[in-house]
Amino acid sequence: MLQKHALGFLRQLAVNNNRPWFEAHREDYETAKTEFEHLITHMLQLMSVLEPALAGQRAKDCIFRVYRDVRFSKDKTPYKSHFSAYFSKNGKKDEGAGYYLHLEPGKSFAAGGIWMPGAPVLKAVRQEIDYNYEEFASLLAGKEFRKRFRQLEGERLKTAPKGYSPDNPAIGYLTMKSFIASHPFEDREVAGKNFPAICFETFSAMAPLIAFLNRSLD
Repeated sequence: MLQKHALGFLRQLAVNNNRPWFEAHREDYETAKTEFEHLITHMLQLMSVLEPALAGQRAKDCIFRVYRDVRFSKDKTPYKSHFSAYFSKNGKKDEGAGYYLHLEPGKSFAAGGIWMPGAPVLKAVRQEIDYNYEEFASLLAGKEFRKRFRQLEGERLKTAPKGYSPDNPAIGYLTMKSFIASHPFEDREVAGKNFPAICFETFSAMAPLIAFLNRSLD
């Protein structure tokens, strides 16, 4: 499981984000990376209950690289100061809804949903919400969902999307361009032996949302 070593390495990386330091501490990085891979392997076993397709995946199918793509960014720091993974039936590049785990000292969280989908996916999700608004509103009002997530997050349009009236009962969600539920974790939780169970409980609470969003794409 993820222990204090990984968090400690990420904390140091955040203030020493350069190649010479990283190469000098590559052994520490490899240890931290291995810890994270073990965590993700365990999470895949747990989460196959939520998504059976995950049973056939390996940690590398879910984990994002620590190396940043700086080609089009003003920020030229070469490394991410976090470890992250995405659980979805078609792997980390899947356009559908899935579960995201982000580990960073003082900023760790679990999230789920769809972030900034392309036009065809966004259109399908909006249509599903419009057709089944009562069901959608009900799952967001569910006890387990509200216990862990404040509200559905995501950037919004300033006006109603094309084809929808401003007085549509679901307009508050139809204007959204992302559909995300997230929950923060404290460092003591991340480093604790019960973290996989805590994380799984969090993902389980957002499972109805993931299922609803993916249904729109079937």
